[in-house]
Amino acid sequence: MSARMDHQPLEVSPSSDFVQIPADAVDVWEVDLRLLKFEQKLASGSFGDLYHGTYCSQDVAIKVLKPERVSVDMLREFAQEVYIMKKVRHKNVVQFIGACTRPPVLCIITEFMHGGSIFDFLYNRRGNFQLPDVIRIASDVSKGMNYLHQINIVHRDLKTANLLMDDQVVKVADFGVARVKDQSGVMTAETGTYRWMAPEVIEHLPYDHRADVFSFGIVLWELLTGKLPYEDMTPLQAAVAVVQKDLRPTIAVDTHPMLAELLQRCWQKDPALRPTFAEIVDILNSIKEAVRSSVHHKRHSCRSHSGRRRGC
Repeated sequence: MSARMDHQPLEVSPSSDFVQIPADAVDVWEVDLRLLKFEQKLASGSFGDLYHGTYCSQDVAIKVLKPERVSVDMLREFAQEVYIMKKVRHKNVVQFIGACTRPPVLCIITEFMHGGSIFDFLYNRRGNFQLPDVIRIASDVSKGMNYLHQINIVHRDLKTANLLMDDQVVKVADFGVARVKDQSGVMTAETGTYRWMAPEVIEHLPYDHRADVFSFGIVLWELLTGKLPYEDMTPLQAAVAVVQKDLRPTIAVDTHPMLAELLQRCWQKDPALRPTFAEIVDILNSIKEAVRSSVHHKRHSCRSHSGRRRGC
């Protein structure tokens, strides 16, 4: 796949028989509704519902726009999401199956991730991750995000609710507000979720792909602590404090020093000081090896001092 995605107009009209999305000759992604079966409703939002279903006997997730809430702006967002998702193919990005672009049914179909979201695991199922799992998950996320950035896609809403798990693999999901970078590479619209939002986005300053790196830092902190960022504040209070007081989540004293350094680099106020996801992938590989070496050394030490095994 080319590292550059050409910009094509998204033709949207509420009176049209379908949403016109730029098509590639090799793409066949319009779904036959007769083969799509809706099963359990998983979630409901202001503008759409999420279902578990099947398509051609494959488990799928189905995001459906609510017809009564459809507007020209929503159709444009829908077209943009389909346009982006049909372009991406990576083991750490949720796989696009197809879409229905003919009203009244407007929906996006993706692979179904049986493990659910990391947000649900941490805060609804009260789960937690051991350090090797944290490193593995963070590596999966950083690889998926590195791929997206390489093809000029800025996610703009990276958070644990948009990270899905299945079979020991974590994938980046939900491209509802993602954008393809233009030639200038900068954006100004405030979008995303306050607790994970970079300060330059909160302040409506020009921003680029490095805003995703800030959000990744917050996600990494969640994986380590199992806590909601700024849990004692409302989202708006947290956003104000991030900008005006340079507030960041507290790093526990027992955090692995290499992870603590990575956190601090990711959520630097100056985007230029944040690492790229390519760098983050390498850093996490180094941390993985350091942790593995430390565990091996500890086990070897315990075996060598078998007469003093207490605490080993």
